[in-house]
Amino acid sequence: MKQSKFPKGWDEERVHKVLAHYEKQTEEGALAEDEAAYEDRTQTTIDIPVELVPAVRELIAKHQTGQELNKYGEQGWQYP
Repeated sequence: MKQSKFPKGWDEERVHKVLAHYEKQTEEGALAEDEAAYEDRTQTTIDIPVELVPAVRELIAKHQTGQELNKYGEQGWQYP
């Protein structure tokens, strides 16, 4: 039997919980969740060329782990 691989911090139980949430969710609930995501001022949604997706994902991963050097050459994230 093939062993399933999950992203870091995820396991089969968490996957089942997420699936159960969305399977039970009403259309109104889904709409409210979508609208709330667009109201979050800490994130944004943009269109980018498909060929840039891997580079953007890598940049986000570095940002989340604090591996990106800021403009002063220090560890962490610094907006220009």
